Amino acid sequence: MLDLGCGEGKVTAEIAACLPAGSVLGLDLSREMIAFARSRYPSEQYRNLRFVEGDMLGLPFDREFDVVFSNAALHWVRDHGRVFSGIARALRPGGRVLLQMGGRGNAAPVLAIADEMLAEEPWRELFDGPPSHYAFYGPEEERERLAAAGLTPVRAELIGKDMAFDKATFRRNGARAPEVRGLDGLMGWVRTTWHLYLDRLPEEARPAFVAEVASRYVGRYPSPDGRIHVPMVRLEVEAVKPLE
Repeated sequence: MLDLGCGEGKVTAEIAACLPAGSVLGLDLSREMIAFARSRYPSEQYRNLRFVEGDMLGLPFDREFDVVFSNAALHWVRDHGRVFSGIARALRPGGRVLLQMGGRGNAAPVLAIADEMLAEEPWRELFDGPPSHYAFYGPEEERERLAAAGLTPVRAELIGKDMAFDKATFRRNGARAPEVRGLDGLMGWVRTTWHLYLDRLPEEARPAFVAEVASRYVGRYPSPDGRIHVPMVRLEVEAVKPLE
């Protein structure tokens, strides 16, 4: 099995543990992630597991895998058609594809606020270049790209999920009172997830940008239950490579 965008390798290792008679190769563009995965899951101990640095836009494999898997990675790559062509070459006839990624409409209100801010000062002047966008596609587009790459789509669907940041409680003068911890959670999520925005701002400006995105979101989308809710959308794709 090939795991595209394996990151730190945790999921890759869990899959390898389920395939004692098989092997799993994790691939990621980040040299740091691959180094971490190799150190955490050394080949001497995990004999059916390997990690390599590589770009999913240029997969070098030829009929080497029975399954290609990817979790939460393809929305970083805009050219899915090129990725799918590489997957088709990497698979043996009858091989399977299972991909999960952010889909059309994912976190749309948060992204709309970020884009809105980048049209305003001081963010417009601080931002390096035109706004970037994640590859959040729909099932129709992906089915067409799969077919063009020589893969047979089996399933492509959008799945909506609610991401909620819960509130906590603290004591004030001995009494329990509500504290919305969710704002800190929302800011932490923006800070660690939305790199296409933050990486193009000066480092010293990023905390203020994150805080303003979160503040605008909470003000614009109040919640009756005291939690902060963000609508998430996942795109799941299954396909097979036809038998010859």
